[in-house]
Amino acid sequence: MNIIDLTHTISENMPVYPGTERPKLEVASTYEQNGFKETLITMFSHTGTHMDSPAHLFFQGTTLDSFSSKQFVGKGLVIDCSDLRHGEKITMKYIEAVKEKAEKAEFILFHTGWDKYWNTSSYFGEYPYISEEIAEYLLNSSKKGVGLDVIGIDPISDENLTIHKKLLSKNNIVIIENLTNLDEIGDDLFTFCALPLKFKNSDGAPVRAIAILDDNKQNFNLI
Repeated sequence: MNIIDLTHTISENMPVYPGTERPKLEVASTYEQNGFKETLITMFSHTGTHMDSPAHLFFQGTTLDSFSSKQFVGKGLVIDCSDLRHGEKITMKYIEAVKEKAEKAEFILFHTGWDKYWNTSSYFGEYPYISEEIAEYLLNSSKKGVGLDVIGIDPISDENLTIHKKLLSKNNIVIIENLTNLDEIGDDLFTFCALPLKFKNSDGAPVRAIAILDDNKQNFNLI
């Protein structure tokens, strides 16, 4: 079994969505004074590699803590669209190229290669984003979730969050943003796990996202 970490490390100097504050990691207890170490963590719920719930945009939307834990584990498929240039849409041609595998997947993850800009100002630039046609496909095929290696599924200039609203209005899908290492997975189906922190009325939360690969395809027995 091979496990690939798809998660960025949370730190005080990490990139965050424009308008939010960076996390604070403060020493609360020390070995010398208390006999143990403990850290006080202060951060926004959509920090780092994280998951959006329908409640992120809708008052009556499903919160992450309301979902069954089965929502966060399933068959994943990485679709390579790293050939896209800055600001270009991810269109249905990428789905059509791997349609048979995409139909079997519960999570569609788009590899744009944008994570190479992590910790640079370019990360907040004109990254690739998914089209409305892709959003329709995800909903019509009852996917559990969609993920990308960028900071948002809408272009950073779209303050209306059009694609977010389209997906999350259906109340049964989650969005995973700021993934990394998608290029290490390959083009076969695998077990995808993205487990969010469980806190009450969660509109979103950081996740530890991983890919579980197995040459014998036995990884699907974990689902």
